Formats: sequence, C-alpha cells, structure tokens
Amino acid sequence: MTKNKKEILKAFKRIVITTFIIIGALLLAISLYMRQDKFGKGPSGTRFERIKRSPNFKNGKFQNLSNTPTLAEGHSWFKVLYEAYIKNKPRHYPTDIIPSVKTDLLNLPVDSNVLVWFGHSSYFLQIDGKRILVDPAFSGNASPIPRTEKSFKGTDIYSVTDLPDIDYLFISHDHYDHVDYETLIALKNKTKKVICGLGVGSHFEYWGYDSSKIIERDWNEKVELDSGFTIFVEPARHFSGRGLSTKKTLWASYVLQTPSIKIYIGGDSGYDTHYATIGRKHGYIDLAILDNGQYNEAWRYIHNLPGDVLKAAQDLKAKRIFPVHSSKFALGTHDWDEPLVQITKLNKLSYNFPLVTPMIGEIVNLKDPNQQFKHWWVGLN
Repeated sequence: MTKNKKEILKAFKRIVITTFIIIGALLLAISLYMRQDKFGKGPSGTRFERIKRSPNFKNGKFQNLSNTPTLAEGHSWFKVLYEAYIKNKPRHYPTDIIPSVKTDLLNLPVDSNVLVWFGHSSYFLQIDGKRILVDPAFSGNASPIPRTEKSFKGTDIYSVTDLPDIDYLFISHDHYDHVDYETLIALKNKTKKVICGLGVGSHFEYWGYDSSKIIERDWNEKVELDSGFTIFVEPARHFSGRGLSTKKTLWASYVLQTPSIKIYIGGDSGYDTHYATIGRKHGYIDLAILDNGQYNEAWRYIHNLPGDVLKAAQDLKAKRIFPVHSSKFALGTHDWDEPLVQITKLNKLSYNFPLVTPMIGEIVNLKDPNQQFKHWWVGLN
C-alpha cells in the first residue's frame, strides 16, 4: 500500500471514529435529558397488565378504530418539514397581544354554571356545584424543550393560584400541550380526582399524585363520579407519547353527563366514524368541545380540519360547538387566526351552529344557548 493510500485510510478512520463519538455523545445527552421528571413514566406492572387486556391494545400499542397513517396520502415528510421549519409563514404568530378578560374564578357564585377558556385546549367548568378542569397548560411552553413552543403574547394571564380546588381534572392524552408538567405539579394539592385514559395515570403517580385520586379507563367504559355525574370514556382518533415510544397510553374523549347538561370533551382527534357512534349512543350533546387548530392536510387523520369540526358536531347531534386547540401556540403551519376564521365562515355557509368563541377568560354561560360572542380575532395582526 502506498503512503498516500495509508494516509487516506487513516483520515477515513478518524472521520468514522469522530462521527461515532459525536453520535454517541448526542444519544447520551438525549438519554440523560429525557430522564427529567417532566417526561413522566410509562406504564408498568399491574397497570401494564391491565393495558394488555384492552381490546384497543394490539401488537404492543394502542390502536385507533380505523387505520390511521401518520401522514395522509399525497404528503411526504420532506414537505411537512419544509412547511414547518423553512417555508416563510408571516402570520404564523400574532404580532398583536391576544385580548383577554380576567375572571375571578375563586369567587364565582356557587350556583353559577359557566365555562372559562384559557386558550388552546385548557378550560375550567363550574357545573351543578362541581369544579372541573381540562388539559391545563399554564407554563407558557408546549414542548419539553424550553423556549421552543412559546405561548402567544397575552395568553398567559392565568396561573394555578387563580384556580379553586378542582373536583375533576380531565386529561385527554399525554402530549405536552395537554399534560403540562409544571402546571400539574402545582395542581397536585388542589385536585381531588384525575380522570384519564389507560396508562396516563402512570405519569401522575410518578409526579406524586395519590393513586386513589386517579381514575383510568378504557374506551366505552363509564364511571359514576357522584350523584347525577357520570363520565363516559369514548374513542378519539389520535395518538400519544411523551418519549421516544408512542401509543403506550390511551388517548380519549369524554361525554360528561351532569344533573342538568351533557358535554362532549373531545380532546385531539381526526374525523372518523366514532363521532356518529357517540351521537347515536348519547342521543344529543348540549355543548361539543372539539379541536380546531394546529392542523394540516398532511395530518388530517389525527387533527380535525375546520370543516371536519362541523361534520363531527352534526354527527354528535350537538346543540352548540366550542372550537378549541387554537389561539395560544403555533404547532401547525396555518396562520394563527385561520382556525377561527375558517370555522366561522364554513358554519355560516352550510351549518349555522351556535358557535362558542370567547376571549381567554371570558365567561361562557352554559345555560344560555343564545349567548353571543364577538369575533375578537378580527382586526388583529
């Protein structure tokens, strides 16, 4: 072997070794970073044995009712990544401050039946004397990596200290924009019961929640919470996961029946036949809360498009729609206000549902189906 060839071979070996060292260091760093408490803990032991008995758990993962590809037909990861990280999106984030109202939740009249939205998919309900919280996220970040998915200016006017004690905390699934570690740690001593899908309770136990407070259920199960309060755990079309593995915990929607109202808590979902099934099962829904935002045609199987929200509400036999999953984070590729603009336009053209579109913090009267809401997003940049 000539001297030049030996030199080239040595250089190549150095490059290979250096590359492996860099990759190894990165993997080690990721592994160490993901040992932080905020990543939670996957189900194991008797909890995992219960999961394995679920008819919705197959081949080591929870499955949707219908085949649900990660990307819709005609889309590629190259296109998705280009649109997410390279393509110019001038109205992806609002430049104006999102308007809000600060309602005093600690001193609401005990007989008031209201909803207060915190932006995205977080909201507070006071119904028939019970206080309910859904998917709270007050930390200002929708990602486990600091300062990567920051909330819009003006959307973080509430904190856990503004909340009364919570009778029922509903969790739709364990993604970071729905299971916010900092918020849930602060809520631990204010929460009487946590209601979630199979496996999600593992995170809460790991974070110090008493196991007796956690109610984990599978799709098509129901729980009698209190006199006149029943929760039906229903399917959704989505996925789950806080680490490298996915679909080890169950994503869910809920029908909450109280003594005076029936509410659909939709969580995240793509459009599918489950909406019609739920509508037939429950007869009607007084208020359907459905995700409408952070969507993309590429992942229409796991997030409703605005038109899907209206079809879903029709399937559910809903009297009113509250579209959520918008106006706080930019997790999709659309303009920040597009979800509300589009659903309002499509609803007026073809459906005419009463739309519940409050500002953050504005009181929604659950017993007033004729309550009107301003289009607060109009005129904002």
